[in-house]
Amino acid sequence: MDFDFSDDQAQLRDAVRKWVDRGYGFERRRAIVAAGGFARAAWNELAALGLMALTLPEAHGGMGQGAIDAMVVAEELGRGIVLEPIAQAFIAGSVLSKHAPAAVQSAWLPRVASGEALLVLAQQERRARYRLDVCDTQASASGAGHALSGAKSLVAAGDLADAFIVAARLDGRIALFLVQRAAAGVSAQGYATQDGSRAAEVRFSDAPATLLTRDGLAALEQAVDTGIAAACAEAVGVMDRTLALTIEYLRQRQQFGVPIASFQALRHRVADMKMQLELARSMSYYASLKLDAPAAQRRAAMARAKVQLGQSMRFVGQQAVQLHGGIGVADEYIVSHYFKKLTQLEMVFGDTQHHLGELSGRMQETAGVFA
Repeated sequence: MDFDFSDDQAQLRDAVRKWVDRGYGFERRRAIVAAGGFARAAWNELAALGLMALTLPEAHGGMGQGAIDAMVVAEELGRGIVLEPIAQAFIAGSVLSKHAPAAVQSAWLPRVASGEALLVLAQQERRARYRLDVCDTQASASGAGHALSGAKSLVAAGDLADAFIVAARLDGRIALFLVQRAAAGVSAQGYATQDGSRAAEVRFSDAPATLLTRDGLAALEQAVDTGIAAACAEAVGVMDRTLALTIEYLRQRQQFGVPIASFQALRHRVADMKMQLELARSMSYYASLKLDAPAAQRRAAMARAKVQLGQSMRFVGQQAVQLHGGIGVADEYIVSHYFKKLTQLEMVFGDTQHHLGELSGRMQETAGVFA
């Protein structure tokens, strides 16, 4: 299989990397964290690069690119541990373009493409423990539309978003709805997460909602898989930069009058970090390439990728901190923030143990078929 990137993808990577290096340095990131974990100015700069429009249909102001292009972007933003949730733009674009009525697409997709509107997925509930089929939020008919009541947790930038894509039960089945944050009956309590980004607890009390699709579980699975692929790519970028920072430190730090990078035991540990990074990179490619596969294959591919990425993130992060020593967990030193990001990414859209369970369940189902 040809894993070479096209010239357009290479140029896209270069453009995003330059923005990260020149426009999203460590000091700017620290300032954004101190201000709450999300900056509209940075979001607008990403939109000016065309990143929000990247995977959206051309008919609605998008660029019509695919999953590999999104992977390239997420990986480069991961190198800069960018706080603004670009994955949410990819998720919103996927859900709206594939499942929303034409009127909703016309009203929202151009605004998503331009960066004017921040739409985020609100599916996680406290009782669910990563399971997508567990949903207590309820929807009911209300006039010509619907009304939602319930609560969602860990909604990315939920107190700053313009609208939510919400999973709720309608007539006993999970459906997806669009709810504007400014609507009556919507409240959001924002907070900073471990990596410095922003999330919120969002509550709906008879909030007016627009139905996107009644086949909500299938659409939700597709949305989360889009998020998993983006998280995997982002993690590769984070690990790549973490490894580079660790190597740089080992070359500068001296003991017994020589750089500790010359110690064979430490060189072996760096080689192990590199191996885990490359395993993760391969599975990130695999995840993005499987986004258009049939649902069962796609879901299994995402679980496999998330398991490998989880194992790699834990190893690379822990080794980086250990090789740095005490400075590796100091807030003033950048590598501690990469470690925090890796720790959080391991839990996004299901942690390693959850996806191991998913794979085990699928294997048992397959064995039952052939028993």
